[in-house]
Order: sequence, then structure tokens, then C-alpha cells
Amino acid sequence: MRRLLPLALFSTALVVAAPLAAKDDGPYYRAELAQAAGKQIIAGGVLWMCEGTRCFAGKGTGRPVVMCKRLAEETSTVVSFTYGGEALAADDLARCNG
Repeated sequence: MRRLLPLALFSTALVVAAPLAAKDDGPYYRAELAQAAGKQIIAGGVLWMCEGTRCFAGKGTGRPVVMCKRLAEETSTVVSFTYGGEALAADDLARCNG
């Protein structure tokens, strides 16, 4: 029985960790800016990591258009914005930059 305990614990850890790993596909928000931004920006209550004109962040609590607007307020015009793999609609992108 003692021999099986480590195996059972390891198996349980794999079952629990698998769904967690599946949810972590990288940044939730991705944005392309008109002008380069600083390396780290806090906008919309989340930390954005930027490399030149490309910025990335984990999921926040605001609606996507609001998160986009907060980023635009802290940086420059947002050229494109995606959330969870979906692109922000053209009219929402216009509101983001408006």
C-alpha cells in the first residue's frame, strides 16, 4: 500500500494540473498600438507588457472595449485589439480610440 501512495498522489496531481494548464494559453488581451509604449503599463486594472507597439495582458474584469479604451488612454491609438482570440469589432475599436 505504501508503494501505491506516491503513484496515487502523482496521478491526482496530473488530473488536477491538466485543466489548469489547458486554460493558460498565454495572454488574454493583445493589442497593436500606433506608437511604441513603455515596457510595463497598468491600464484597466491589469498589467500590460509591451514590446514596441505590441502589448499583452492577462484577463481583467472590464468589457473588452473598456479595456481597450483604458489602454489607449495610457498609450496611443490602438490599431488592433483581441481578447480571448476574438478581434474587437470595427465600431468598438472606433469607440476605444474615441
